[in-house]
Amino acid sequence: MPPTDNSLSPIAPLRLPVFRMMWSTWLVANLCMWMNDVAAAWMMTSLTTTPIWVALVQTASTLPVFLLGLPSGALADNLDRKRYYLVTQLWVAVVATILSGFVFFGVMSPPLLLALVFLNGIGMAMRWPVFSAIVPELVPREQLPAALALNGVSMNASRIIGPLVAGALIAGAGSAWVFVLNAVLSLVAAALIARWHREHKPHPLGRERLGTAMRVGWQYVSQSYLLKGVLLRIWIFFFHSTALLALLALLARGMQGGGAGTFTLLLASMGAGAIVSTAFLPRLRRHYARDALVLRGAILQAVAMAVMAMTDRVWVAVPAMFFGGAAWITTANTLSVSIQMGLPDWVRARGMSIYQMAIMGASASGAALWGQIATWTSLPISLGIAAVSGWLAMAAANRWMPDSGQEDDLTPKRVITAPVIESPPKQGHIMLTVEYLIEPARAREFRELMFNESRRSRLRQGALSWELLHDINEPGRFVEVIVDESWTDHLRRFDRATASDVALRDRRLAFHIGLEPPKVTRSLMETTVRGG
Repeated sequence: MPPTDNSLSPIAPLRLPVFRMMWSTWLVANLCMWMNDVAAAWMMTSLTTTPIWVALVQTASTLPVFLLGLPSGALADNLDRKRYYLVTQLWVAVVATILSGFVFFGVMSPPLLLALVFLNGIGMAMRWPVFSAIVPELVPREQLPAALALNGVSMNASRIIGPLVAGALIAGAGSAWVFVLNAVLSLVAAALIARWHREHKPHPLGRERLGTAMRVGWQYVSQSYLLKGVLLRIWIFFFHSTALLALLALLARGMQGGGAGTFTLLLASMGAGAIVSTAFLPRLRRHYARDALVLRGAILQAVAMAVMAMTDRVWVAVPAMFFGGAAWITTANTLSVSIQMGLPDWVRARGMSIYQMAIMGASASGAALWGQIATWTSLPISLGIAAVSGWLAMAAANRWMPDSGQEDDLTPKRVITAPVIESPPKQGHIMLTVEYLIEPARAREFRELMFNESRRSRLRQGALSWELLHDINEPGRFVEVIVDESWTDHLRRFDRATASDVALRDRRLAFHIGLEPPKVTRSLMETTVRGG
C-alpha cells in the first residue's frame, strides 16, 4: 500500500507511542545539553573576557564527539542499544552533579570548567550515535525524513527552552542550580528509557571485536561516494557556522543593553527559526535536489552571520538569528536524511557516529579558529570571514563532488548460503579467490566494473583487502582475491549483502563465459612458525 499524505505529514511519527516516548527522552537530553552549554558559556564570561577562552567552551563541549564518536558507534552496533542509551543519561547526570558541586563550593576556574564541560561532552559522544541508530527502528522508512526533522525540532525547541530556563535560573538563583536541574532531568530521561520495551537480539556469530568494528565502520563510509559527499558538506557547514554560536555570548554582551537576557533571546530566536522551518522541509525537498537545498542553506547562514557581524542592535540581530536557525535545520536535516538513507542497519550507529564526528570535529576546530581570529582582530572580522568562506566552500563542494541522485537498494538479501566446515579456524586471515573467464575483448569493461564497484562493495562489507589478478598467459582469466580478518568475519559478510550487492553480483557473473560457475576457493593464510 503506498504511503498516504497523512502518513507523510511532518508530525506523523509522533502518532507512534514508542517514537513519541523516545522523542521525549531526546527532547529532555537536548534541553540538558543547551542548559549546560549556556550556563557554562555565561560562567566563562564571568571568569574571563578573553575571546579564546569563551570560544573554547564550544570546543570542549563538542571535541569528545569527534574523539570518541567511532568507538561509541561501534559499541552501539554491538551492544544492547537500550541499555547503552540508559548509561549515557546516567553519565550526564553524574557529571552535572559534580559540576554543580564545584560551583557551590566556589572553586571554579576556566581550566576546570573546560574539563567538566569536556566530561559532559563524553556523554553526548556516547548518546548521539545510539539514538541515531534507534530512530529507524521506531518508524516506517517513508516516515524517516519526518522523524529526523522532528529530532531537529527537539534540538531547537530545547535551544529555546533551555536558554530561557538557564537564563532565569542564572539570574534568580545562580549557575549552580542550572547544573542541578540538568542532573534531575537526565534522571527523568533515564527513567523514560527504562520503560522502553525492546528485545535485544545478539548476533549468532557474537560481538565484533571493538577494533574490527571500528575499522569496518570507517571502511564502509570511506568506500561510499554518497557518504563521503555528505561528510564533506556537513564539515564545511558546521566549521563555518559554528563561529556564530562560539562567539554569540560576546556578541550579546557588546550589543546595546546586552546581557544574559540578550544572549538567551538570540539563542531562542535561532531555535524558533529552526522549528518554524521544519514545516516547510517536505515541500523544499520536493522542489530542490539535495545539493541545491544545501547550498541555499549555506547562503542563508552566511547572510545571517554577516548581519550579526555588522549590527549592535538587538532588533536587527533577532531576525538574523531566526533565519540562521532556519538555515541550520534545513542544511542539517537534508544531509542527515541523505546519510541515513545510505546506511544499512548493521552499520548504522557507526555511520552516524562518523557523521556526528564530522559535525563536532568541524565545530570544535572551527570554534577554536574563529575565536583565535577574533582575538587577533575583532568579532566582526572573524564572523565576516567565516560567512564568506563558508558560502564559497559549499559552492566548490557542489561543483567538484556533486550528488549522483542515485540511492542503493539496501534491503538485506542473502542469496548465497554461508559455508559450513567441520573445524573452523580459530585464528588467521581467510583468503577467498573467485576465478572468472572473460571474453578478452570485454576485459576493459570487466576491470572497470571490478575496480569501480566490486572492490567498494567487498570492502564495505568488511573485507580486509581486495585485489584483482590477471593471468599473463591466459588473457581471459581473472582472479578476484578478497582477504577477511578471520573465519567469523568472513561469515559476517554473508549477512551484510544487500539487494544492490546481489544486482552487482549478477552483473559480474554476466561477464563469465565458462561452462561452470566461477571457481571459488577459501584458504587459511598460514603464518611462519619460528623455532623447532
